[in-house]
Amino acid sequence: MKLKSLTPLVCAAGIAFALSLTGCTNASEAPAAGGAESAESTTGSGLPTEQITALKANPALIELLPATVADSGKLRIATDPTYAPFEVYADDNKTVVGLDADLATSLGQLLDLEVEFVPAGFDAIIPGLSSGKYDMAMSAFSVTDERKANADFVIYHQSGSGVAVPTGNPDKLSVDPLSLCGKTIGAEKGTTQGMEMLPGFSTTCTDAGKEAIDIKLFPGTDKAITALSSGRVAGVVSGATGLGYQAKITGAFDLAEGGDYASKPTGLVLPKGSDLTPAITAAMQELVTTEAYTEAFAKWGINESNYVTPDEVPVS
Repeated sequence: MKLKSLTPLVCAAGIAFALSLTGCTNASEAPAAGGAESAESTTGSGLPTEQITALKANPALIELLPATVADSGKLRIATDPTYAPFEVYADDNKTVVGLDADLATSLGQLLDLEVEFVPAGFDAIIPGLSSGKYDMAMSAFSVTDERKANADFVIYHQSGSGVAVPTGNPDKLSVDPLSLCGKTIGAEKGTTQGMEMLPGFSTTCTDAGKEAIDIKLFPGTDKAITALSSGRVAGVVSGATGLGYQAKITGAFDLAEGGDYASKPTGLVLPKGSDLTPAITAAMQELVTTEAYTEAFAKWGINESNYVTPDEVPVS
């Protein structure tokens, strides 16, 4: 979930992947069209290439579209493609791929609309929506009260913190604080996980009469994962979505099973009071019940605990 800018991802194989979760290439200013074919074009960077089930257009959803959008036959979607696994450039440095790209493509199929991604700086996206520059945006936006005051949201994902563990999770760790008592657990310096979550968990341990957590902070999550691989820490706490993605593409560690800690919703964004919001909301409520939705999450290494239900999609 995007609450601030992150530093570039190191494009290397195995555990050397930096978990800053941004793109491997410099952002191009050219618009990039999304779709199943573009998702299949990724190769050398190690990005997933699984095909997502195509969905049939739903006439009832199409009837909800504003005439301007229906007549154009296109959804112009702003995104900042520097934040894998949500959105990132493929090897061609112009095709946008990621969870958001796959879900947007599925929305377009349900609504019988072509999907066109328009690269934009993250901080400029909501102002651009307000000025009518884009129809909507998908760029891993966390849904906050401040943002809801200036835009409409449709929720499609939820995530909090997770625990990276050695393959097979021999110590049976989880986001249950009592599973971490007496263990050496790593996190990145300056993060909520390192500065607030783990100290709070450690207090829970001592209050329960158990041994405190031995907290080790590292300059980056990649350094913490390296410590995990060498056995210097028993687990690493970080953002669950990013950890799941890196676990999938590196195979170097597992993300502990179970729900995330302190999950928050992620939503696509539309202009405040947009005539398009009812159609996108209804389409997303259908999408989250389909195989395409679960396939997209699995493709990008995102846990089932991050799914949302149709009732959780609308934002008041």
